[in-house]
Amino acid sequence: MEPFDLMVIGGGSGGVRAARIAANHGARVALVEEYRLGGTCVIRGCVPKKLMVYASRFAQEFEEAAGFGWTLDTPRLDWSTLKIRRDAEVARLEGTYRSNLLGAGVQILEGRATLADRNTVRLSTGERYHAKHILIATGAEPTPGPAISGHELAIDSNGFFDLPALPRRVVVQGAGYIALELACVLQRLGAAVTVVVRGQQILRGFDNELREHLAAEMAQSGLQFRFGRELQAIARSGASLQVQLDDGDTLVADCVLRAVGRRPNTHGLGLEALGITLDAQGAIPVDDFSQTAVPGIYAVGDVTNRVNLTPMAIREGHAFADTVFGGMPRRVDHTLIPTAVFTTPEAGVVGLTEEQALQTHPRLDVYRASFRPLKATLSGHPGKMLLKLLVDRDTDRVLGFHAVGPDTGEMAQLVGVALQLQATKSALDATLAVHPTAAEELVTMRTPTVRHKL
Repeated sequence: MEPFDLMVIGGGSGGVRAARIAANHGARVALVEEYRLGGTCVIRGCVPKKLMVYASRFAQEFEEAAGFGWTLDTPRLDWSTLKIRRDAEVARLEGTYRSNLLGAGVQILEGRATLADRNTVRLSTGERYHAKHILIATGAEPTPGPAISGHELAIDSNGFFDLPALPRRVVVQGAGYIALELACVLQRLGAAVTVVVRGQQILRGFDNELREHLAAEMAQSGLQFRFGRELQAIARSGASLQVQLDDGDTLVADCVLRAVGRRPNTHGLGLEALGITLDAQGAIPVDDFSQTAVPGIYAVGDVTNRVNLTPMAIREGHAFADTVFGGMPRRVDHTLIPTAVFTTPEAGVVGLTEEQALQTHPRLDVYRASFRPLKATLSGHPGKMLLKLLVDRDTDRVLGFHAVGPDTGEMAQLVGVALQLQATKSALDATLAVHPTAAEELVTMRTPTVRHKL
């Protein structure tokens, strides 16, 4: 058989984009996937998670409706209906990925792939395929966390999507965005949720003020936090689970969800034998063009552990295909990353945190607004929003945006455009406000709350 120009290992967002674009450039492309097309984002991540977030937020909407004159019967969640409809949408998207690949002329292969040499891929079916270029886009998988007695009784973020019913009592281990998002979903849908956090605060690496504000808002909504604690053991006790903490306390649960991180999915690919040395986290080191240490072998997405977000994997895959097959060498900028945490309330961020900004821009102005949104004046909801801008006083450039509250993820996308264009605070001040909105605070904050290095 004539060698492929490109063989992609992994049918997630990065691999699918790379395969399609390479095929559009005229390459003969094959893609191999061992599970389902769509990867973590479509199958057991961003998309089904966001659908669950939407479902969970109706509870608060029902409560707040009374303040606007609505009288409702007691709402009741049918978990099985939610699960069936969610899974149907995931299947529809998977079919779209497949049809888009086939429409571009990509050959889809099923099985687990191993690299036999720098130009040969061996499938678990026994078949061998040759390619001039190989792209590894196998993504990441949940880490099991520290080994504890009874660990097999817990589920991870993948297992969350397989829950047959809503558990009444849940213990979540973890402080990252995945742990917190799923904890909020379960709590808002009606479960009693305790989040066990090894450190003293959530969302390491985010702006400290945002972390504090979000943790307080989630606690106010009913989430229970146990900071500075770790799980020691899980044991079955009748129909329940006994969760022992390192301080001797025991929590009773119906479900234990461990979401303590993710690791690159590189096991069993045969990389080391080809001369590709993985880093300490098991990720594949690559250069600015996603090239590994072995010529002709590339990697994009979470498997490289650069910026582990779906839009970045897509951009890396597109840039790879343009570079190798389109005659348009492109590096990907990994510095300005708009992102959202879909807790309730959600968080939207882009740019430097206050702590990061002070390292390179000591003359920093901090603009901050914290307030109850207009809707709360009738609904009575006690939650407060936080909007924060970081501005370099010497250049007037906006360096960072951090927000907590409804639709702040949407705000982060739009502020990201402004920061990409190197917007100044004066430009924001010159922009007319849209009233009444929460986002108008971005263009009406005039006096810094904090002025560093005056």
